[in-house]
Amino acid sequence: MQSEVAQVLAIQALGWIAAEDEIFPVFLTATGASMTELRSRAADPEFLAAVLDFLLQDDRWVVAFCDAEGHPYTAPQEARAALPGGAVMNWT
Repeated sequence: MQSEVAQVLAIQALGWIAAEDEIFPVFLTATGASMTELRSRAADPEFLAAVLDFLLQDDRWVVAFCDAEGHPYTAPQEARAALPGGAVMNWT
């Protein structure tokens, strides 16, 4: 997945998270982001990587997001791999 496509998916994920009343406060607490910072960093690839890291913590969130946005369930992980720090480690 290209970085630009990954960023669009992550922005969609951020919008989905923000619309979820039960998940959004957890996201703000987990990231430590304020609403001002959220707005100013919404296009920052490193912040978007953190958005996907958060989403990927819970399979139920991944399924709900993908169902809502029409993405395959593998899309968030593929997008995360295309953003900073997302390279898959090869331990061999």
